Amino acid sequence: MKKYLIIFTFTLFLMSCSNSDNGLEIVEKYIHSVENNDAKTMETLLADKYIGYGPSFGDSITKPLALKNWEASMGDIYESIEYKKSRNALVEVVSGENKGNWVSNWAELHIKYKKDNYEVDIWANTIYKIENNQIVKSYTFYNEADVLRQLDYVYINSKFLE
Repeated sequence: MKKYLIIFTFTLFLMSCSNSDNGLEIVEKYIHSVENNDAKTMETLLADKYIGYGPSFGDSITKPLALKNWEASMGDIYESIEYKKSRNALVEVVSGENKGNWVSNWAELHIKYKKDNYEVDIWANTIYKIENNQIVKSYTFYNEADVLRQLDYVYINSKFLE
């Protein structure tokens, strides 16, 4: 009996590891689809009910709009997006509205723009909720002001324009 209990426990452990590893694989595939401008793979990895939040408070996007924006951005705005120093971590949220399996990605991104050959480097963090082998939700955080600074934008307080 003790032998069967050990085998059962070990089997459960292996099953839980494979589910976690699967979340990592899904996020890695998604990152590669971004780097390779592969909208078809992105479409298969995003669940139909997908919703993405960020980088600004109040920003949100659904799967159809995310795919449409991606194709337009890669056509007109970005030359390439490269994930450098990219690292993933598994996170299990055990209660609350965000209960479930998540993968958090921290990365240094190198982005080349088509117009004026600008290039920027940013730190970005995206967390992905995984259900049924698809991404159902994500939150993305990065410093938008830093991107604009690297693109030579200048900030002027509107009070000085009055």
